[in-house]
Amino acid sequence: MTEPLPPLIESSLQIAWDFLGGLDEIDDAQQTAEFLLGNIKSQMLKGERRRLVLSNRAIDRFRRRASSQQ
Repeated sequence: MTEPLPPLIESSLQIAWDFLGGLDEIDDAQQTAEFLLGNIKSQMLKGERRRLVLSNRAIDRFRRRASSQQ
């Protein structure tokens, strides 16, 4: 059984947010939230529905983007 989309998006975003916040990797809250949300939505449009996969991939892409901007 799969979760309905809005709760799935919300929980995936919260997992990613809590992880990055716990490591103090969030400099701009608005920009980070928009990036994570966009990434999660993009994955879902491709068919991904596993919460931890969504959040972990969003975290990975966020960290890669942050390291390339330094």
